[in-house]
Amino acid sequence: MNLPSPHISGQNSSHDLGLFTDLYELTMGQAFFSQGMFAPATFSLFIRSYPPNRGYLVSAGLEDVLDYLEALSFGPAALEYLESTGIFTSDFLQYLAKLRFTGSVRAIPEGSLFFTDEPVLEVSGPMIEAQLAETFIINQINLQTLLATKSARCVWAAQGRPLSDFSARRAQGTDAAMKMARSSYLAGFQSTSNVMAAQRYGIPPAGTMAHSFISSFISEEDAFQVYADTFPGRTILLLDTYDTVAGAEKAVRVAKAMEEQGHRLVAVRLDSGDFDSLSRQVRRILDVAGLDYVKILASGGMDEFELETLVAAGVPIDLFGVGTKAGVSADAPWSDMAYKLVCYDGRPVMKLSEGKMYRPGAKQVFRLQDTSGMFSRDVIGAEDEEPLGGTGLLEEVMAGGSRTAPSPSLELARERFNQDFSRLDGRFKVLSNPPRYPVAASPALERLTAKVQGGIGLE
Repeated sequence: MNLPSPHISGQNSSHDLGLFTDLYELTMGQAFFSQGMFAPATFSLFIRSYPPNRGYLVSAGLEDVLDYLEALSFGPAALEYLESTGIFTSDFLQYLAKLRFTGSVRAIPEGSLFFTDEPVLEVSGPMIEAQLAETFIINQINLQTLLATKSARCVWAAQGRPLSDFSARRAQGTDAAMKMARSSYLAGFQSTSNVMAAQRYGIPPAGTMAHSFISSFISEEDAFQVYADTFPGRTILLLDTYDTVAGAEKAVRVAKAMEEQGHRLVAVRLDSGDFDSLSRQVRRILDVAGLDYVKILASGGMDEFELETLVAAGVPIDLFGVGTKAGVSADAPWSDMAYKLVCYDGRPVMKLSEGKMYRPGAKQVFRLQDTSGMFSRDVIGAEDEEPLGGTGLLEEVMAGGSRTAPSPSLELARERFNQDFSRLDGRFKVLSNPPRYPVAASPALERLTAKVQGGIGLE
C-alpha cells in the first residue's frame, strides 16, 4: 500500500519536495539568477495577528522544516517537468540541478510559547535558497502551530483530565492527521488513536470500539462480553449504540463477570447525548454496583469550549477523546503567518503596506520574567543586541545547511511546553477574549525601523 508520508526524513523523495513550492518562488528565482543576486538574505517568519480568542501561540513544526532544508534538491523528474512548462531557461535549470540549502536557521524551539509579531523562525542564506523555502516553511509551521495551540487550549479547559487525540478520520488528509497527533501530544495530550502516529512519534496509542462492533452482534451484551474476553486487560465499553443507561446496566454485568476472572473493566465510553446528565446517571449505576474504579470516557465533537462547560459543571467524566473540532482547529483554521525578507546583502528592508508593515533586520526575542518566575513581557530586539534583561528565545539550529545538534525528542518539546505554559499567567489562557500579552520593540529596533522607513541609506 502506497501511503503519502507525513514525515520527510527517510520517507519522501527530496526531489519531489523541490517542487513543493509556489510558482512565483521559482520565477523570482530565475530573475534573481539572471541578475546574479546570490548575496545573503534573511527571512523572518511571524504571525501578524492572533486567530480569534487566542492569547498565545505554541511553536511546532520546526523539525519538519529542518528535515526539508537538509534534503532540498531537484531531481531529474522535477527538472524535466520544469523544462516542459517552457517557463525556465536551461542555465537556471542547471543551477537548480545542483542546488542545496547552504544557509542557517535560528528558531524558537518547539513547544515554546510565542506571541504575535515575534519571529518564530529566521532563515538566512543565499537569496534563491532562502526564498524557495517559503512555501514549505509556512505550510508546516502554520498548520502545526495552529494545532498545538488549539490542543493547548483543550488541555487548559480539561483542568488535569487526560485527553486523547481522536481526530485522524476527519483531519484534512494523512499529513494533517499525523501532525495533529504529534502537535497535540507536544501540547499535553496523553495519547492518540492514530496508530501510525503512535508508532512514528512514540506516542501511547488509545482506542475503544465503534458502534459497528456493537451492532454486528445479536445483542449489545454479547458484544461487550466478546470484547472483554478478547482484551481483558484493556476493556472499554461503548454505551450509546442503543440506550446509554441500559448499556451501562449491561456493562455492569460484564464487569462483574470480568471480576470473577480476575480482571477489571477499565472504562465505559459516552459518544453522544447530554454528557452532563448521562455521565451522572452512568456514574451512579457504576458506583451502586461497586465499580467505582471504572472510569468514564466521553468523546464526540468536543473541543475546548465544550470541555470548559463540562468541567465547570463538575461532571463525573474522567477522560476525554477529542476529535474533529480540535483536529481541524475548527474555530480558527488559519493564521496570518508571513515569511518576509528583512535583510538582503547587509541592507535591512521592510514592507510599508498599510496593515502589513513589519520591522526590518534580523531579530532576537527577549523574554522577561517577574520575581516569581512568571512571564511578564517580551521585547523584540535586533539580533546583535545585548540581552535586554531577559532570555533570548531564538536559537541557532542549522548552519551551513546542516543541523547544529541532533534533533531533540518530542518528549523534550513536551516538557518545554509544560514549563512555558506553567509560567504564563492564567488570564492569557482564557478561552474568550484574552488580554494581549505585552510585547514591545526595543529602542534600537525602533530606531532602525524609523531609519529604514524614512529611506535613510536606501537608493
